[in-house]
Amino acid sequence: MLDDTQEAFEVPQRAPGKVLLDAVCNHLNLVEGDYFGLEFPDHKKITVWLDLLKPIVKQIRRPKHVVVKFVVKFFPPDHTQLQEELTRYLFALQVKQDLAQGRLTCNDTSAALLISHIVQSEIGDFDEASDREHLAKNKYIPQQDALEDKIVEFHHNHIGQTPAESDFQLLEIARRLEMYGIRLHPAKDREGTKINLAVANTGILVFQGFTKINAFNWAKVRKLSFKRKRFLIKLRPDANSSYQDTLEFLMASRDFCKSFWKICVEHHAFFRLFEEPKPKPKPVLFSRGSSFRFSGRTQKQVLDYVKEGGHKKVQFERKHSKIQSIRSLATQPTEPNSEVPKQAQPSAGLPPREGAEPAGGPQGEEPSAPAEEPRRSPALPRSPAGGGKADGAARAAADEEEEVVKDRTQQSKAQPPQPSTGSLTGSPHLSELSINSQGGAVPASVILSPNLSPDTKQASPLVSPLLNDQACPRTDDEEEGRRKRFPTDKAYFIAKEVSTTERTYLKDLEVITSWFQSAVSKEDAMPEALKSLIFSNFEPLHKFHTSFLKETEQRLALWEGRSNAHIRGDYQRIGDVLLKNIQGMKQLAVHLWKHSEALEALETGIRGSRRLENLCRDFELQKVCYLPLNTFLLRPLHRLVHYKRLLIGERITRMWPPLTGPASGHRAALAEITELVVQLHGTMIKMENFQKLHELKKDLIGIDNLVIPGREFIRLGSLSKLSGKGLQQRMFFLFNDVLLYTSRGLTASNQFKVHGQLPLYGMTIEESEDEWGVPHCLTLRGQRQSVVVAASSRSEMEKWVEDIQMAIDLAEKSSGPTPEFLASSPPDNKSPDEATVADQESEDDLSASRTSLERQAPPRGNTTVHVCWHRNTSVSMVDFSVAVENQLSGNLLRKFKNSNGWQKLWVVFTNFCLFFYKSHQDNHPLASLPLLGYSLTIPSESEDIHKDYVFKLHFKSHVYYFRAESEYTFERWMEVIRSATSSTSRAHVLSHRESHGY
Repeated sequence: MLDDTQEAFEVPQRAPGKVLLDAVCNHLNLVEGDYFGLEFPDHKKITVWLDLLKPIVKQIRRPKHVVVKFVVKFFPPDHTQLQEELTRYLFALQVKQDLAQGRLTCNDTSAALLISHIVQSEIGDFDEASDREHLAKNKYIPQQDALEDKIVEFHHNHIGQTPAESDFQLLEIARRLEMYGIRLHPAKDREGTKINLAVANTGILVFQGFTKINAFNWAKVRKLSFKRKRFLIKLRPDANSSYQDTLEFLMASRDFCKSFWKICVEHHAFFRLFEEPKPKPKPVLFSRGSSFRFSGRTQKQVLDYVKEGGHKKVQFERKHSKIQSIRSLATQPTEPNSEVPKQAQPSAGLPPREGAEPAGGPQGEEPSAPAEEPRRSPALPRSPAGGGKADGAARAAADEEEEVVKDRTQQSKAQPPQPSTGSLTGSPHLSELSINSQGGAVPASVILSPNLSPDTKQASPLVSPLLNDQACPRTDDEEEGRRKRFPTDKAYFIAKEVSTTERTYLKDLEVITSWFQSAVSKEDAMPEALKSLIFSNFEPLHKFHTSFLKETEQRLALWEGRSNAHIRGDYQRIGDVLLKNIQGMKQLAVHLWKHSEALEALETGIRGSRRLENLCRDFELQKVCYLPLNTFLLRPLHRLVHYKRLLIGERITRMWPPLTGPASGHRAALAEITELVVQLHGTMIKMENFQKLHELKKDLIGIDNLVIPGREFIRLGSLSKLSGKGLQQRMFFLFNDVLLYTSRGLTASNQFKVHGQLPLYGMTIEESEDEWGVPHCLTLRGQRQSVVVAASSRSEMEKWVEDIQMAIDLAEKSSGPTPEFLASSPPDNKSPDEATVADQESEDDLSASRTSLERQAPPRGNTTVHVCWHRNTSVSMVDFSVAVENQLSGNLLRKFKNSNGWQKLWVVFTNFCLFFYKSHQDNHPLASLPLLGYSLTIPSESEDIHKDYVFKLHFKSHVYYFRAESEYTFERWMEVIRSATSSTSRAHVLSHRESHGY
């Protein structure tokens, strides 16, 4: 058993395996036994699962000499789907066992945190002497002695935590680890490289050592089969492709291969089907292939059964714990959603699907929403560096509308725990909720987030109103009352926009002045000169804008108040505050001029120092660094553009005091800030291009010198390239001298591998739909090579034609052809016809690239490049420049398509993305939604919204409704979001020539 005890069971001689498993579950009073299985060593010493349909005697030849192990077989994507305390306890024992056996690998901090929760569940609250005595007697992990101090330190934070809560926290941490629930099966790829295969709830995973390098989501898998020692994965063709790709792996023997194939079939059926597949009819004459099928309830059936209730409370014994626990399910059926939060409903798992297994194995379904997070739970975090459960391939099959922000190590300020006011059930995550007057769940306690520093605590995303669409509903009466308390004139909301965006800007400054400076001070990796250049020029800005924000909020408070001054209208303006601070900004110009120098110096330092490179890379993995680090260095220049956009527009005129008498200097102050913006505009254009080139360098593999003087980025996006295998999706990068085409590498970092370059000097471009019979098709004819590409739509094709033609014109005006800058350039001297056939990039090339595997870069799955890849769209440098001008912050009410209540969130729009916070005081976002590819509309009558100031965002089947507080804020959000959802046309470029760098 999982608690290290042994039990003997007597079963009939011809009984199938299911009889023994049922006997074990009955012995344990285990309701959710379908997550578990029985494993044993067969006659060849290969560990296999007991087949539930076959007689036990045919599987275990010498029963008296074999010990069968009762272990976890199916690890759900979210442990909140385990609805019984006993089930979570058994899962916690499995984690404990995997830690001890070295199967669950993790860093020292995670290991110590896991063990601290185990210790809390076994001996109770912290006592240093008892802790050290207990750790001396129990070894939870190899080399435990080195972690003892850290374990004791972490255990001190768990005072008052029950064993059930400790189990829950243990699973919360464990599920984020890359090796959670993973059993490695040795194999080799086609080139003979040693790898390991594994199967999980998301699909089939490929590991090199303990590092995941690839994943094949169930939605992309058409068929699984095996032939002798060869394990075959047949993938579904891409939407624009006419071929089917088959991947082949070689295993040690046929028995190993068949065993792994069976496990894959069972995982697919358990997590993807609504019900147990029906047995196939027996053939009359002869059979072909294996008759194996999954037997038992699927995950959906298990969840439905447990939710219906009807079973009695029972006690169970925690063998290693001093505290006994009570099973927590109620004796009578409960109301829908009363046992578990919405994210733990069956639909939160991998989407089940009706259907039977194909002859050769499981069959998936087409991805419905590329680039979204898998719909396992709205609270499921994004992958940490090297430790996620779903890479880009897994995300391709997602149904969840929202991308959860990548889970990155970051300290967060401690929040004092509050007493719980009750529990719906005994589930530990529910015992930390209180119920508000509308029946929604609101946080009532705090728990330790696994990837935070141990001395800090943070509210669990499982109980966050952001990620639970039943949380914090607002009534119409509350909303109307709130609106009546505050001014409704347009000038007030303009002033409020100044305040809300200033809050976000100050938080962005603190990323450098506080968080980054703290990280730098802990490591001797940055030269003192560079430290001085960066921080000495940011700290004066932070101090100034802290004062500016304070004055602005004080004026807004007076404006919103009921004092006599408010009635007289003396405080119904903010122009005087703005003008006073605009005059003060002129004194900061010397610091603003230094930011471009700081950015260049930092990139130079990173190129010359591996330690500094690692420091910056690790910092970017922290939650607080929600944008690329070098973007934060440009934030002060971006803010000037915001001020100019706000202050010069006609909408600001009502905010200014009369320009007479003492106010006569106001016009001069406004002219000064405008002049400052104009002076810095050229520098900002140059630095934006510099920053973008360095970001693209991180996304690309196979480039020697992308960042060179004079090179300008123009557009990137997804196009289909015509080759001998048909149309294949490729990522294209257009610069002012060359066009690159790449494919998405199947590496741990998900970078794009460069396959070729097309110099623009001497290139011609022509539409060729009729010639190739492909819609939206173009032929790019270079001096040495030609390629045929197709866009996803007519509008996309026109954008590419305009930008490529403009780039060709720029290249013609330059000195001559561009030099080679690829690590390995493609063959030359191809005729246009030969190029189409001969330039066939091999998919095997992507999966077996040694260079890609050896380059251990952090995952880059949420960048603009990846969003464009998944959503089959493109974005230009002009779009990036427009995005700089269109940034906004403020409160919005959000509603999902199938939910009833509205949730109040703090929302920041920047970099083509909405970032969601519980409040403006949070240091980092909880979730994000990239908007490229989304459509922005107004809800129709049939959608039954019936609220004012509501706009709708939708992409394929994913729908969000957002509600603003006034007509002005509604128009502003529509304005800035439209800049991201509809790409800028060339006409806009020509009319706003000063806004871009061409």
